[in-house]
Amino acid sequence: MTQTALGQALGMSQSAVSRLEKKGRGAYSTDVLAAVAAHLEIPPAWVGLAGSRPSGPQNDGDDVNRREFLGGAVAAAAVPVLAIHPDSAEAAGGRAAALRLSTTAYRKLDGATPSRDLSEAVRAHMRLIQTITSTTTGDAERGRLAAVGSEAASFAGWLAWDMGDNGSARSWYGSAVKAARSAGNPLLTAYQAGSLAQFEAHAGNGVEALNNTRRARRVLGEGRPAVAEAWLSSVEALAHAVAGDRRAADKALTAARAGAENLPEEAPPWPWVFTFTPTKVAAARVACGARLGLADWVLSEDADALATGHDKQRALLVLDIAAGHLAAGRVDAAFALATRAVETGLRYRSGRIVERARFVRRLLTTGSPSKVVREFDDRLHGVYL
Repeated sequence: MTQTALGQALGMSQSAVSRLEKKGRGAYSTDVLAAVAAHLEIPPAWVGLAGSRPSGPQNDGDDVNRREFLGGAVAAAAVPVLAIHPDSAEAAGGRAAALRLSTTAYRKLDGATPSRDLSEAVRAHMRLIQTITSTTTGDAERGRLAAVGSEAASFAGWLAWDMGDNGSARSWYGSAVKAARSAGNPLLTAYQAGSLAQFEAHAGNGVEALNNTRRARRVLGEGRPAVAEAWLSSVEALAHAVAGDRRAADKALTAARAGAENLPEEAPPWPWVFTFTPTKVAAARVACGARLGLADWVLSEDADALATGHDKQRALLVLDIAAGHLAAGRVDAAFALATRAVETGLRYRSGRIVERARFVRRLLTTGSPSKVVREFDDRLHGVYL
């Protein structure tokens, strides 16, 4: 791995990585060392973060405990959705960087933790960010903290969305856009506008989703990163599908796939640290096909689509695939899949999954449901999340 590649992955400059290699652990704070160790899968003890005890006075073990906590927390957050901001690793090695690490740790837990179990902690985290920001005087530091707040608000929106609380989700995403704008970061502003657009599209508000993707493109301008263009095209495709415009959805999907297949090899710019691949375009096509009632769109991409995401995301895709089976007249196959998705929704107490399952049920209008459908109804009856 080159110094440039490592720096891009961690939001550090190439020169900062070079200095870290030359000067060693004495030149950097523990949070930066922990982030590097987690990304490279180096045991924290090898860089002095855990597993060793100082030979001098012990101070009740506080120093050791602090190193072990930081090393463990960052190892848990090794695959963030939004990485360390380029400014924070060096210039803001204190509060902004520490708060951002907490956000990424919560994001890492999202895939295997019910959103209800995370939401209160994330709201408390947001209150802490707001309190610290209100007592900060320097413009540069306030800008960095605004970016941190934008990331945390976006994640709070994601959790509210998963819980089925669309009103709170919309409010949080709106706050994320405003905070990113306050931070003066066009890339982050566009990312959050695109995230809001994605939420609105899934919520069935196609026009609002398209308006937000246009805002994101305007913020980025003509020189927008290739990964941003490809991702926004996939969001636009779903917005068109929700509005019932098959031709426009197909055109946007074609653009998204072309973009995903031709992304440059270097790491994308922050905050687009995630990979955007043809597999994710396949998932977008499944979602579009489900909204448009096009079985061929859904069933031709289902295997590839299910190769992406964690359990909750795959459950939503399974429900879209179930809608495709319904459109093809395969009722029992559809509700066998839907029942499986509901089990995931109940395990994670996901209101979003359960409501999506109810939407699929409303697609079936027959007056004499089969045994598979009745079993699905029995499983879903009386569930309130």
